[in-house]
Amino acid sequence: MFDTLKIYINKIISLEEVKAKLIELGYKNVDEVFLEGDFSLKGDTLEVFPTNFNFPLRIEWEFEHIGKIYSFDKKVNKKITDYDFIIIIPYIKKIRKYSSEELPLDTVLRIQKGDYVVHTKYGIGIFKGVKKLKVIDKEDYYFEIEYENKDKIYVPREEAHFIQKYTSFSNRTPKITNLNSKEWIITKEKVKNGIREFALELLKLEAQRRLFGGFSFSKDTDWQKEFEEKFIYEETEDQLKAIQEVKADMESNMCMDRLVCGDVGYGKTEVAARAAFKAVMSSKQVAFLVPTTVLAYQHYYNFKKRIENFPVNVEMLSRFRSISEQKKIIKDIREGKVDIVIGTHRLLSDDVVFKDLGLLIIDDEHRFGVEHKEKIKKLKVGIDVLVLSATPIPRTLYMSLIGIKDISVIRTPPPNRLPIKTKIIEFSPKLIANIITSEVNRGGQVFFINNRIATINKIANVIKKYLPEYISIGITYGRLPPNEIEKTMVDFMLGKIDCLFSTAIVESGIDVPKANTIIINNAHMFGLADLHQLRGRVGRFNIQAYAYLVVPKFLTLSKEMQERLSIIEKFSHLGSGFEIATNDLEMRGAGNILGKEQHGFIWMIGFDLYCRFLKKEVEYLKETFKIN
Repeated sequence: MFDTLKIYINKIISLEEVKAKLIELGYKNVDEVFLEGDFSLKGDTLEVFPTNFNFPLRIEWEFEHIGKIYSFDKKVNKKITDYDFIIIIPYIKKIRKYSSEELPLDTVLRIQKGDYVVHTKYGIGIFKGVKKLKVIDKEDYYFEIEYENKDKIYVPREEAHFIQKYTSFSNRTPKITNLNSKEWIITKEKVKNGIREFALELLKLEAQRRLFGGFSFSKDTDWQKEFEEKFIYEETEDQLKAIQEVKADMESNMCMDRLVCGDVGYGKTEVAARAAFKAVMSSKQVAFLVPTTVLAYQHYYNFKKRIENFPVNVEMLSRFRSISEQKKIIKDIREGKVDIVIGTHRLLSDDVVFKDLGLLIIDDEHRFGVEHKEKIKKLKVGIDVLVLSATPIPRTLYMSLIGIKDISVIRTPPPNRLPIKTKIIEFSPKLIANIITSEVNRGGQVFFINNRIATINKIANVIKKYLPEYISIGITYGRLPPNEIEKTMVDFMLGKIDCLFSTAIVESGIDVPKANTIIINNAHMFGLADLHQLRGRVGRFNIQAYAYLVVPKFLTLSKEMQERLSIIEKFSHLGSGFEIATNDLEMRGAGNILGKEQHGFIWMIGFDLYCRFLKKEVEYLKETFKIN
């Protein structure tokens, strides 16, 4: 196992010792912490940006021991999350492999009394809390874990890296380990054997992909540079890195299979736009697959504006097109007259045949059904594939963790972006009208989300009674005629509509720059990931944005509903998408995410340890069969 630095509350360690250890791990002492690998001393406080965290950390001392550990958003100097125990790993250049099963995937110990936990040596037990014990004339705090027959172990805090919260992404209760038997050793061996087969399958697919090879796209042209200069925003460092990684993949003689992962509004679409233009510059066609009709229109609208001075033909294939228009577009695709086609699952129909497809871009792959995913698999053969995701599912995460799938992570928010202030309110037409009026009066626009078609017009009319006459409203939902939806969306994007009353069809990717307030009616009926996606429709600039989660008056919410709303209200800081996705999966499970047999193995040892075993096996097989 490679060297790490373990920090926890009440640990007795000097600031100078921590500083020396950070330097040993490859961290750089700077005046101000901005980048991963930086640390800075400010009195009795140390700021550090570990390579395994999304935000910098502050570690505060109280005399000779650690008093507080928390992450913070430097842009607004706001605390995000408190920690009791963290593991700081070496600066990325010093790391070779993560093959040890002793280092958890999540290097933060997030356990509470009563949680199921996994100890890599002893198995699955129940965390009973922290207990002060005297061992060899020295008092210290230990993690108490209870196993079958009330047997207990006490783990010193320096060995906390052996423990991780048990997660299986299913609602099935885990089997508590019997310490007086060899069942944990037998279980681990059984899982390892099952994983070996699975790892071989994954590497076989990887080897086939490499053997098959791919098209080498040309280097950037002058037109490419001109196209990129038309981007009106300042790129973030992570965004530029992702763009370079995608271009390097495309220019290689292997088929790209890359995931670009970043929170809502962090600039994933621009990465895709530059990749699409690059493909067209090599005379290849591009298919951009999206989950909703409205999102297809948004991308089409934006692409048309970006390429208006270039000889590039962009089309859209969705129900926004008439039957005759669809036939014409399909004919042009077959004949190579369409360079970039943006569409919904209509793109996967048997009658859509490309003359020379070179790049497939998929936005939110997990939102497509099983049948569509099978068709996507067939479409992927022999072409470059770029997948965009704000909340990657565990399957995607572990594929990147074990080195099978290439991943680019955009962690840094756009410059001057502010966190969206999130508030739970009770339904009141007058209060909601005041919120809408305040936003419009400061030059902004408002989304009002009501996910029931049957009541959307009625609610809009009730609220309209309290609005000033100068505020214009629009109403849209999926069952309306396509041309009506299209007109309403265009009017809203152009600022002709102040407040759009809509169902959740606007959830994915809709970007309206002046929309800085979103009101979500009956928010308790939405899932966590859905609420986060909806909230991401606002707050795209340096103007303070607001999200209001509306619940009915006098309604007693279930414990689960209260928990969901509490989490979305709490995790409102920039880059909170991953935490929300994890909470969502833990609350409702994720079904059979990895195949029936592998799902069983995850239940037996927990997702974290499963991933570590799989990564270790893949590394061993890669070395054995010389797969680079």
